[in-house]
Amino acid sequence: MALIHGTVYANGRRREDHRTLQETLSGLRAPDATENRFGWIDLVEPDHSDLEELGGEFDLHHLALEDAAAAHQRPKLDHYGATSFLVLRPAEYRESTENVVLGELHAFMGSDFVITSRRNGSLDLGEVAHRLEQQPHLLARGPAAVLYAIVDRVVDDYLPVERGVQNDLDEIEDEVFGGEPAVSKRIYRLSREVIEFQRATGPLMDVLDGLGETFAELRDGVELSRHLRDVRDHAADVVERVESHRQLLSNILTVNSTLHSQRQNEQATRLTETSLRQNEDMKRISSWAAILFTPTLVGTVYGMNFTHMPELSWPFGYPMALVLMLLVAVALYFVFRSRDWL
Repeated sequence: MALIHGTVYANGRRREDHRTLQETLSGLRAPDATENRFGWIDLVEPDHSDLEELGGEFDLHHLALEDAAAAHQRPKLDHYGATSFLVLRPAEYRESTENVVLGELHAFMGSDFVITSRRNGSLDLGEVAHRLEQQPHLLARGPAAVLYAIVDRVVDDYLPVERGVQNDLDEIEDEVFGGEPAVSKRIYRLSREVIEFQRATGPLMDVLDGLGETFAELRDGVELSRHLRDVRDHAADVVERVESHRQLLSNILTVNSTLHSQRQNEQATRLTETSLRQNEDMKRISSWAAILFTPTLVGTVYGMNFTHMPELSWPFGYPMALVLMLLVAVALYFVFRSRDWL
């Protein structure tokens, strides 16, 4: 049996601590047990046989046991006759890795017992028990006070997680508008974590409403109902903030995609402009090369010094060659100029 501790309370005070199920049951069902006595049994990572043994001792419904044995349950509150089954998803924000880590906590509540089962590194219920024991007026109200204390702690732990997510969002906004190339990966990662966090907090309002109805039916449940309303206010704030974070992440992703497209378009525009400038430069270079090449060609032909060439013995041959070269160059200049190459 994966029993962490079994505690027996009576009239709002801790009476006995045990390390086995049988010792806890003996203390709970002692012949001199008072009317206000109840037991709190806490387990970590129980296997199927552990839950089956508890189910036989406390007459737990088989559907609730199946849910407790299965991981990744959504927060909910189910009633099976005189027994209630509660599922919560405690959360923790790890600053070193900027990750939201979700645990899982199952709780069975009967008239004289509370059984808690923790998975995936859920919160330490020892601190919850210590805090509740400092309020004997609440603890005297029995197992319902334990459920209230657990829910209160889970909701309180959501607040630093939400602040951590908010801080990540602020940093992502700065990176998006700063043009950080790797920001898309961070947005997707945080989006997945916020979605998981929302799945843990979204059903919480229905759970708290159901607990409120359960407490209202108890003989001494008025005070617990008042405390639960305060928890509900905090939970409602967290739920709204997480929903706003999810919407903001969706908007940031859209903005980042738009900015990325704009930067790509600007880059393409700059490349196009550069290519056009290069084409214009090539036109000018080619035009001047053609203008200079034609006179050079004429001069090269007449510079071959062959014996029999036209106009070699003509007095106006040399001036004619110069005029020909000039006319060809001028003609080419105006042709290229008319085509906007110069």
